[in-house]
Amino acid sequence: MNFTRVCLRPFKISDVDDFLLWAGDDEVTRNLRWKTCGSREEALVYLRDVCIPHPWRRSICLDDRSIGFISVRPWSGDERCKADIGYAIAAKYWGQGIVTKVLKIAVPQVFKDFPDLLRLQAFTTVENKASQRVLEKVGFFKEGVLRKYTYLKGDIKDLVVFSFLSTDEIPPGD
Repeated sequence: MNFTRVCLRPFKISDVDDFLLWAGDDEVTRNLRWKTCGSREEALVYLRDVCIPHPWRRSICLDDRSIGFISVRPWSGDERCKADIGYAIAAKYWGQGIVTKVLKIAVPQVFKDFPDLLRLQAFTTVENKASQRVLEKVGFFKEGVLRKYTYLKGDIKDLVVFSFLSTDEIPPGD
């Protein structure tokens, strides 16, 4: 993969058709809290009402075409020291190192954009070994398994929790 063709940027309404290609894929959205987009109209509404106004949601782009996302949800008040990070990418790009690459770009930027942030945390299902490996490559620390922790797509799931602290360093390499 030529990583110079990969970037992160804010979403645009003009991303709708590319967005629908992956956000409309049940395989891609199976580990996400949001439902699979079923139509171009649903995708437009989601882009307009959720992605674009979001405090930190970026499109993962290949040659400026949306192929996935990274989203950070900062907590507030006394909990503003932490934020949750999530991501997904079109199935045809799985296993190519793209998410690892863009997370290595995103993580330092998130700490810069949210100066009170001390802890970035990610959750994956126990079954999602690929996502766990990505987080480990980026330098996230595996803290443990949260048993029967969340309701996801009709099932109660165990989640693995990972953290990256503002004092942690991203390991070199891809």
